[in-house]
Amino acid sequence: MDCKAMISIADINAMLPAAFVEAFGDVAEHSPWVAREAAGHRPYRDREGMIAAFTSALRGANRQSQLALIRAHPDLATRAKLTDDSTKEQAGAGLSSLSAEEFARFTDLNTRYRSRFAFPFIFAVRGATRQMILESFEARVGNSPEVEFETALAQICRIFRFRLEDRVAP
Repeated sequence: MDCKAMISIADINAMLPAAFVEAFGDVAEHSPWVAREAAGHRPYRDREGMIAAFTSALRGANRQSQLALIRAHPDLATRAKLTDDSTKEQAGAGLSSLSAEEFARFTDLNTRYRSRFAFPFIFAVRGATRQMILESFEARVGNSPEVEFETALAQICRIFRFRLEDRVAP
């Protein structure tokens, strides 16, 4: 994490609900409702318990809320305005320095994927290379809508983990 200090579980458990949402409302892309729901699962024993609460909040939501969260994510390698977390994550995977050919390939895949599933391709990019992301993109565009919906949720849970590991002391 760049400028924020790691927060202890004791401090997190002591936060008022509004302060919790202020601190963690952006863990789920443009969807502070996940943090509001996760806050109700305190006290957490440890960081893993907090990650589990975010996962539980997403998994326990209705399909409409889950779909809204999926749709709140940006397309990969887009030139659109991204959240700070998404900007760092995509830059870390080399998606901010694509060649014109790579950018065209991502644009084509984003278009094909969105037209097939009506939501963006979700991939927790931390630790992945451009090639790994492109290979997954190519493979997943052929999935059934139900399999891809579930895959998107699983990837969002991985994103929760990465973002919380950046902010919460072990």
